[in-house]
Amino acid sequence: MSELFRIEHRDPETFRSQTRRSTIIVVAIFAVFGMGLPALLIGLFGSAQESNFGLNVTGVALAAALTAILVRTVFLKQPWMDSAAYGWRLKRALMRVTNQMHQVKEGVQAGDENAMRVMRFYHLGLQEMHHLEGNSSDMLELVAEREALRRELAARGLPEEQLSLQSEWLDALKPAAKG
Repeated sequence: MSELFRIEHRDPETFRSQTRRSTIIVVAIFAVFGMGLPALLIGLFGSAQESNFGLNVTGVALAAALTAILVRTVFLKQPWMDSAAYGWRLKRALMRVTNQMHQVKEGVQAGDENAMRVMRFYHLGLQEMHHLEGNSSDMLELVAEREALRRELAARGLPEEQLSLQSEWLDALKPAAKG
């Protein structure tokens, strides 16, 4: 099976601290590029007689692109970006489930074990995300649904701790795969 994501239980205080730190670093780098590149472009190609608005916009756009490239190619591999990268991957995995939520819910109602695994991963992933971000109010809405699914998994002898999301589970729920 191809694992798309695995939930890791992390300390929320450490997670938030590391995420703030990495955000500050990336924003500072963008600020330096965002001020430096437009100034460089104006110095090289600008004129005092004409508007340099286009050069300013180009410089800021280049700064955003350069920052994005650095984040994707260099920074994501750094230990100080680990928590932020984990948060992004968790949210991306949850979004993959959300994009197929209609099929997931139909599958759960029909007793499809893959759908139940996906839904349990979704519940645990949301719980982890809210725990890490210190946002417990949204989790109250899902308590009944989460507990009902947990009981159904236990009754079927399936593990309750679905900490990983498998691509095969999602593929099996796609409408084209059923027909």
